[in-house]
Amino acid sequence: MKSEELLNEPLYNSRIVNNYIKLIRSRYSYLNLEDLLSSAGMELYQVEDEGHWFTQNQINKFHQRLKQLTGNKNIAREAGRFAADPGTLGIMRYHLLGLIGPEYAYELIGNYASKFTRSTDFISKKLGSNKVEITVTPKKGVREGIYQCENRFGFWEAITTAFNYELPRIEHPECIFKGGKSCRYIVSWQESPAVFWKKLRNISGAVLLVLSLSSLALLPSWQYTIAIFSVSVSIYLLLSLYVNNLNNKELFRAVTNLQESSNNSVELINKNYEHALLINEVSQALSKELELNNILSSVVNILEKRLDYDRGLILLGNSEKTRLIPKTGFGYKQGELSNFTLSRGFHLDREDSKGVFVVSFREKKPFLVNDIDEIKDALTARSFEFARKVGAKSFICCPIVYEDEPIGVLAVDNIKTKKPLLESDINILMGIANQIGISIHNAKLIEARFRQFQSILQVLAATTDARDPITAGHSEKVTEYAVGICNELGLAYNYTEMIRVASLLHDYGKIGVDDAILKKPGRLTPEEYDHIKTHAPKTKNILEQVNFEGIYKEVPEIAGAHHEKLDGTGYPNGLKGDEIHFGAKIIAVADVFEALTSKRHYRDPMMVNDAIEHLQNNIGIHFDKQCVEAFIRFYNNNSSDVTYTPQG
Repeated sequence: MKSEELLNEPLYNSRIVNNYIKLIRSRYSYLNLEDLLSSAGMELYQVEDEGHWFTQNQINKFHQRLKQLTGNKNIAREAGRFAADPGTLGIMRYHLLGLIGPEYAYELIGNYASKFTRSTDFISKKLGSNKVEITVTPKKGVREGIYQCENRFGFWEAITTAFNYELPRIEHPECIFKGGKSCRYIVSWQESPAVFWKKLRNISGAVLLVLSLSSLALLPSWQYTIAIFSVSVSIYLLLSLYVNNLNNKELFRAVTNLQESSNNSVELINKNYEHALLINEVSQALSKELELNNILSSVVNILEKRLDYDRGLILLGNSEKTRLIPKTGFGYKQGELSNFTLSRGFHLDREDSKGVFVVSFREKKPFLVNDIDEIKDALTARSFEFARKVGAKSFICCPIVYEDEPIGVLAVDNIKTKKPLLESDINILMGIANQIGISIHNAKLIEARFRQFQSILQVLAATTDARDPITAGHSEKVTEYAVGICNELGLAYNYTEMIRVASLLHDYGKIGVDDAILKKPGRLTPEEYDHIKTHAPKTKNILEQVNFEGIYKEVPEIAGAHHEKLDGTGYPNGLKGDEIHFGAKIIAVADVFEALTSKRHYRDPMMVNDAIEHLQNNIGIHFDKQCVEAFIRFYNNNSSDVTYTPQG
């Protein structure tokens, strides 16, 4: 990658800039932060977002402007030192709190440096108990500024001061800005008081021991030797007590730091855990939904319940990818969406359409805007008018994508809450958007297969009716009546759907009946009637060869039993009462009424009142009472233009 390209690559974590901001607020409070950040193309919410990264260009402009405003040519080094200021939890201090001393911190510099910068590689080498060598090598194509080398000086100083040590001694034998391939730093620092006094104690102990032993030969009386030995032991014990006291203080400070670091880590872990739970909850909820509207409703309910946003909105592209249409949301006033965009949506097929939703959809990338006025010039008048009417101020929109194909957009915004939206919010929402994309794709596949299944059923039903113009439409009419009975009885959707399919196919076995008998204009002979009756078992046998699953599993049994009667005089098996599937009882009522009120080769249609009277007279004999009564209610309420449209 070329250097020019890397200038605009995100290389530096926002915590580096945030440390500068803390320094400014503490020591240069007169500066205009908005002006400073604006000059570098930065926003305060980006600086406060630990998940945001800035480019080399932005960092260069920020430092240049800051140096001008403060007049301090060493501002970068000062900011580096400020990372360990006891009055603020600076970026370096935060990561050092869990360590016992600077020697460990310098050894681990390469591990935590990657949390702040992607521009360089850090290698640390221990040279002694209080001396390390740190080598910083820029990655290929990276061009740092000399101020960044100065900033590192400040960081090295910050490490020791974070542990309340004095400033270290830093040698810089090799520098990138003086022709070197790397910046090499040799950092040494004074040992801690505990180490100094421990050495002093050990040396003193050895000297006192030699002195005590020498006194045995040099002094004339053993009383003097005992006195010298007692004094030596006392001095050694006092020094040991003092060393232990210093060690305890350092250990207490380390434990306190470790506790603070642990608390911060736990807080971060809890936050990540909550986010993981949210993604899992969305995934679990969506896995149970197969219908598009239910999928969208589930997502919106979870977003409203679990996330701290004032409003949420899901927009989907139409099948032609010409419009982006709002489908559902939360937090909007009634009619707020429908009055303005719900019926029209946003144009995807116009080159001049440049609203954030449209751009997010087209480019398949998320956007975060914390001030709508800042992007006013980039929006069309209609998009800005939409934002103004719904009161949008700050918002995030994430594309809903499946296998690199955009499906829609998920958007959230705040109109009451003052908390800024962060890029970490984008990470959460993108995870949810991905789940939505998968679920919508699966729902559309199921929908397409369901439509295909329905069309096959319609064709099968039509092939039966098409054999005779006189009976054309019989299956569709029986289906209409049967579904009407189900609705009147308040039966579940899945059960009603099963009855609908069984009704469509209830006479399919007639494809095995001879045309001469099926279309005979006069009365049938007993033999011919027996032949006609074979259509019921044939229906069941044929449908059993179809792989009906789930809610359709009982279709063959129901369709094959629609001529059974409660008193056992029906066919093909002479079933009685509860032996007959309730679905077959429903179809029996619908089938007989439709047959009686339609023209046949051997008779004219019966009057409706007479047909209903026939049903009532045969309640408990041929027909189930609640099925007949439900049919009558349905027919009275829907005596014309009644159709049933199955749900997807």
